[in-house]
Amino acid sequence: MSQPPAPEPIVIAVPKGRILSEALPLLAAAGIVPEPAFGDENSRALRFRTGDPGIELIRVRAFDVATFVAHGAAQLGIVGSDVLAEFDYPELYAPVDLDIGHCRLSVAEPAELAARDDPRGWSHVRVATKYPHVTAQHFARRGVQAECIKLNGAMELAPTLGLAARIVDLVSSGRTLKENGLVEVEPIMAVSARLVVNRAAMKTRAHVFPLVEAFRTAVGKKAA
Repeated sequence: MSQPPAPEPIVIAVPKGRILSEALPLLAAAGIVPEPAFGDENSRALRFRTGDPGIELIRVRAFDVATFVAHGAAQLGIVGSDVLAEFDYPELYAPVDLDIGHCRLSVAEPAELAARDDPRGWSHVRVATKYPHVTAQHFARRGVQAECIKLNGAMELAPTLGLAARIVDLVSSGRTLKENGLVEVEPIMAVSARLVVNRAAMKTRAHVFPLVEAFRTAVGKKAA
């Protein structure tokens, strides 16, 4: 009698960039050890095996993690709460704050403008950001009309080139802002990385829930 086909592996989407190095110890603590090529910065591969044949990793842009998981191409993912707020996918469940990737989403403007500016007096702002949804919501709550110009990078150039007087972007140390003559003038939200799960996969894939619990345990041990 022929054996039933092996189930498709669980796919976990992880972000390229700053969160990845912080996520690796958590993955290991949850029992997920990527193949050696995963740590090769020169590798162009995007899909990787792990020590568990039932789990694979994909490495994608941070903004794309939520999309891969929401549409079921991956069952779990690691993504910043800023991305979750921007896309607000109903298909996503975010059960675990991973306590990594800490930063904040803030409004910034040129230092010379900030010296004579008072955010409490704003009625209309023109803002360059890759977070138009979150930005518009933030200013709407304050009764400020926001014209959002969508950019995917090099946000700090917008004020110096006259594209927009202000930007909304992630801020960690503030070094990038300072080197480009900008200052943080108003925080919007604190940001950390979350474990996200496709809601349908949570109900239909037997191995998803144990993985969620493994991440929860790993975070608890890290905090202890």
